[in-house]
Parts: sequence; structure tokens; C-alpha cells
Amino acid sequence: MNILTIDAGTTNTRTLLWRAGAVVAQAQLETGVRNTAIDGHNGALKQALRDTIASVLASARIAPSEVDLALASGMITSPMGVQEVPHLPAPAGLAQLAQGMQAVDLPDVLAQPLWLIPGVRNQHGAVGLHNVEAMDMMRGEETEVVALLERLQLRGAATLIMPGSHTKLISVDEQRRILGCSTTIAGELLQAITQHTLIKQSVDGGFAQTLVPKMLLAGAAAAQKTGLARACFSVRTLGQFSAIECNERANFLMGAVLSGDLLALRNSTAIQMRPDTPLVITGKPMLRQALGLLIEEHGFFYGKRIIVDDQQQANLAGHGALLIAAARGLISPQETV
Repeated sequence: MNILTIDAGTTNTRTLLWRAGAVVAQAQLETGVRNTAIDGHNGALKQALRDTIASVLASARIAPSEVDLALASGMITSPMGVQEVPHLPAPAGLAQLAQGMQAVDLPDVLAQPLWLIPGVRNQHGAVGLHNVEAMDMMRGEETEVVALLERLQLRGAATLIMPGSHTKLISVDEQRRILGCSTTIAGELLQAITQHTLIKQSVDGGFAQTLVPKMLLAGAAAAQKTGLARACFSVRTLGQFSAIECNERANFLMGAVLSGDLLALRNSTAIQMRPDTPLVITGKPMLRQALGLLIEEHGFFYGKRIIVDDQQQANLAGHGALLIAAARGLISPQETV
């Protein structure tokens, strides 16, 4: 079978073509639902879908009519996507995600129906000041979680740490169901401070290139003691009055920002983390290393830690979509491996 999987988020649209569980072709564009918010319509998103689909089909040398199934996850299922699919309430696992899939016809994008995978929210009901911290939601990460748990063959409850533009802290139970999540904007915050504040000059507008544990931990400690805003200004002070190098200052800043993720991990009622809960850490190599070190040195967390490698986290959204489609009966299990 020729299967398309689409991961369309806030800023990027990525399309993969799969055959017998392997990626045959892929394409990506820096277009997402952010463009819908800016433009007031989803025309740019639909064009990105058309362009990435055309690219992978051309690379694989197959015609549009030869596509057997198309699957999509991420913000494409939000009101700013192509059709809103309501979040599923937690707990939600493979079976619930499969049952919650919805097919939408987009004749101006592709001939086949596009099967949309729903996101997950923490709870039902209205949200106010009394319970806002316990509330959270995801669109896209649920599909990655399905694939990651399968690849790691994880048994038992765990908390997944998935950093990116946003950091998602996701709790799962023994049945591989998502129990809840807690989100921070650590990645966006680090980028904004690095490139759009006075601190830009102190780090040359760039991020840490190599890990410097001493500086990372010092930045985290500073933020915990006097707050993130003060810790950030200390980066400028270090640039003007010390011999500490640029990469070291960038490590200090990264530690200051990521310390907030550890605070959320420890205290968020959205995931109710226990100190002995196993932790699975994903993300880019630098972030994986940094978060692993911060957690190791924190003292509160003593559960097993699994740091995922590049191969284990490759194409998670696509693989997860295949697993969910198989659970729905749209494809055979052989198409997922």
C-alpha cells in the first residue's frame, strides 16, 4: 500500500509516503496553522498540503490515484486547520484515538478522504481560576506518544518529556493511555530571549552549541533563586564583566529557561508527577542532554530515566498514525513495521 501521513502543526507541514512500514519519500514546508491565524483563512495550509503531497508522489514516481490511504495529525485538526476534530478526554490510548478518527473530503487537496487523528485534553467541563493549572491539551503529540511507547516497548506508568517550541510533559499509565499533559513555552521563550531582547548581543543571537554542565546548572540555580527575569539579565552581566565565553553564556541562559520545565514537572497538577516515576526524554540532542543533566542534579527525581536516541524518535508522528490506522482497521498490522 501507498500511505500518506501528514504532520501539520503551528509552523510546519511534513508529509511522508510509506510503503510496507518504511518511508519512501518525504517533504516539508514552513507553513502551518499560524498562517491561517495571520491570513484569516486556511488557503496557505491547503497549498502546503498540495505541494508536499505532490513532492513525495513525484519522488516516489507514483500517481495521485495510487495513494491508498491518507492520515493526518497535529494542529490540522484544530479550528485553524482543515476541519476541527474535538479533543478526546483523558485517559486516551490507542483504541480511543483509533475510534475518534474522522474522515474529511478535501477534493481541492487530494482525491482520497483524509483521516484526521484527534488530540487529547486533560478533562471535561468548564475551566476557571480554580482548575486552570490542571487543564491542558495536545494536538499531534498523542500520535507521537503511541509510536514512542511501541518502539520502546515501555511497560508501566511513565512521564514523557517532549521539548520543542513547546515542552510537553505527558503522563501515561500501565495500559499505555495518556492520562494528562502539562505544557510550557520553554522553546519559544528561549528563542524570543535569544533573538529578540537585549540578551541577543550577549549570546550572539545563537543557542548553545555544546553542553557545558557547570554553566547549565548555574543558570538553572539562578532562575530558581531570583527568578527567570533576573537570571536572564545575568547573561548580559557575564558578557560585559567576565571572561566567560559565548557558548557558556548560552548554556547559562538555556539552564535558566529549562529550569521552569523541571518546576512544572515536579509541581504541575496536570500530570501529578511522583519522584519515582520513570522519565522518558526526547527532543534534539542538546535538549535531551540538558534536561537529563538537570533532572539528574535536581534531587527530587529518582525514577528510571530513558533518553531516547535519534533513531528511536525518527518519524514518530507518521509511525504513530500508521499504528492508529491499524487499530481502526484501515490497514493491516504488517503496514506498520
